[in-house]
Amino acid sequence: MHEIGAHYTYAEVPYDAWFQRVTGGSLNAWLGWERNNFDRVVHFCYGLLLAYPVREVFLRVASVRGFWGYFLPPDFTMSTSMIFELFEWGAAALFGGELGMAYLGAQGDIWDAHKDMALASLGALTAMTATGLLNSYLQRDFAREWGQSLQVARAEPLGEDEIARLWRDRQ
Repeated sequence: MHEIGAHYTYAEVPYDAWFQRVTGGSLNAWLGWERNNFDRVVHFCYGLLLAYPVREVFLRVASVRGFWGYFLPPDFTMSTSMIFELFEWGAAALFGGELGMAYLGAQGDIWDAHKDMALASLGALTAMTATGLLNSYLQRDFAREWGQSLQVARAEPLGEDEIARLWRDRQ
């Protein structure tokens, strides 16, 4: 999807023409879209397709369990989506003019970046909701694992109190 978007620029991908060639009708007209929404579909798919592999990394590498296995993948997806939108804004400001606007692909929508981030978030939340529902049905200890993941594992302070203790121990 990104290769197609990079080839045409996201705002110019002729998906509606492709759809018309295959079906004889307009996908945009059928869905009530007035703009080229290829970029929006890509942002949703980014969240939908990234969240589960990120969950696997958190489970296998960081040994997260329960709530955190469902919270951290959308959190990661949302933050990387935001970082991308900042890079996109920076590139558009750097290039300026028509080239910057073509790269940005906002198509006159002042809320484009917000909608892109929201769609990536929605994709990730959809993936994690489906995963959570399936796991709650199939996993016998789902509720127990979820509850245990929210319990305090270490009662000792970790912030500035712990830094002060480590500093004293070093002396």
